[in-house]
Amino acid sequence: MRPNVLANLLLQPLAPLELRCQDRALMSGSGLARGLPEPPYYAVIFTSLRTPGDAGYGATAERMLELARAQDGFLGVESARGADGLGITVSYWKDEASIARWKAELEHARAQAEGRRRWYADYELRVARVERAYGKGRRG
Repeated sequence: MRPNVLANLLLQPLAPLELRCQDRALMSGSGLARGLPEPPYYAVIFTSLRTPGDAGYGATAERMLELARAQDGFLGVESARGADGLGITVSYWKDEASIARWKAELEHARAQAEGRRRWYADYELRVARVERAYGKGRRG
């Protein structure tokens, strides 16, 4: 059984994160998703450890964002990656049916296979129902 690389990284001191704003229309200047509806809605949480180098990753990530934005039920995205390669991307969806359609999208499925093969040393994906949401200037 291989050791859980992500778990080991998460136990180490936090490295500075570079917050990437992937969609200005759906994020504020802070990189936080804005304009989300009142809960409930769903969050797909993708935690990953990248392999070194780009190898086409950047272009594919941009294309996946473009495709996701065109999907019915897509609400927004937030993403951050540390210098050590550990990243977390949270995409927000209207319902589980929207998530299932995104997972089944052919170009997305090909990108996932390429990610497993070339871009990710390790990853975990979680799907959660958001029951409450609040932050600075917004009470929940």
